[in-house]
Amino acid sequence: MVKINYIQSKSFSERIHVIYAMMLHQIQKDREKEILEELKDYQKKDLSFSSGRILGSMCGKPHPIAHKAYNLFLETNLGDPNIFKGTREIEKRFIFFIQNLLNAPPTAAGLIVSGGTEGNITAMWVAKQLSQNNEIIIPASAHFSFQKIATMMDMKLKPIPLSKKYQIDVSQIKKRISSSTAAVVGIAGSTDLGTIDPIEELSDICADEHIFLHIDAAFGGFIIPFLKEAGYEIPAFDFSLEGVSSISIDTHKMGYSAIPLGTIILREKEWIEEISVRSPCISSDTQAGILGTRSGGPVAAGYAVSRYLGMEGYAEIVKHCMSTTKYTVKNLKKIGLTLVREPVLNVIVVRLKNPGKIVTLLEKEGWKVNKIDHLSSIRIVCMPTITKEIIDEFIDVLQMVCKKAGEL
Repeated sequence: MVKINYIQSKSFSERIHVIYAMMLHQIQKDREKEILEELKDYQKKDLSFSSGRILGSMCGKPHPIAHKAYNLFLETNLGDPNIFKGTREIEKRFIFFIQNLLNAPPTAAGLIVSGGTEGNITAMWVAKQLSQNNEIIIPASAHFSFQKIATMMDMKLKPIPLSKKYQIDVSQIKKRISSSTAAVVGIAGSTDLGTIDPIEELSDICADEHIFLHIDAAFGGFIIPFLKEAGYEIPAFDFSLEGVSSISIDTHKMGYSAIPLGTIILREKEWIEEISVRSPCISSDTQAGILGTRSGGPVAAGYAVSRYLGMEGYAEIVKHCMSTTKYTVKNLKKIGLTLVREPVLNVIVVRLKNPGKIVTLLEKEGWKVNKIDHLSSIRIVCMPTITKEIIDEFIDVLQMVCKKAGEL
């Protein structure tokens, strides 16, 4: 009634304008509703970390505070830091948190990256610039991002076979070092098995040979620092070792934050200059790293989670994940399944005759695990939101499909 009276009080042309505006507003509301409904239909096709049924991924559901922080900084661009000075301050503080986590020296510096792949690329970029060499010594278990590095950066990979413990065979490294070696790579939490290479020995070799040592701790970086507190005997992997030159670490994995967020920490701040370029079209004189535009949302999310949880909170999460891992292993063995090796971190790899068939059968039951063909196995990752109750439900389904497939 109020709207009608309001319209009638206007002249004819004004009435037409008001009615048109009201119609346009309704059309826009209807269009928004239609688009959101369409998006929800697409979303229904996705599996959800919230369900607890994604057991093969090294990512997981972000902490609730990450959602709120991400949305607050949705429009910010860290590629133009003088416009978004507050977001840049968050970035600095978060990098400092990661440096402390990894025992970085005062000379160190870091860059925010999208994840482990970009972190590894950036590290090899620095190593190539510093040495002017093009060969990388990697373990056979290295992440597939190094295949990308080889083609993108015209670098040659020299894989080292693994020991019986599925770690890089250190005895082979000195034989492979040459005048063309740009870097050696060690893994702290391998993608396949969650194994940790003997980083202390790698550090000694690289320090003696004056070779850049990069540690890919994309997965393990937010676990290993807290394992000693949980009573585990884990050797050092970080900058407390003199030969370690750089470390990549992902916060969107065990850091409990939003995708995408990784960090690369370099032992010497001056190394960033090796990959810096002039950037005259934005508010900073130079820019380092691969990406020009970088969303501040994930960085704010990671910072918020680190402030909320603190070191004690992360330690509790790691204890929970390792407890769930032990519980899962016990129940897998109880139904007659065997492991490729005992877990080092919260990654379990189950040996099977036909892992592809098991993955397919599990997916039909609503469960998602990862297949590792070269180990004839499936991978289960006990992320922070995975509980023992979820594992109980999963084990029942796994036993059923294994019997169906002739695995048990």
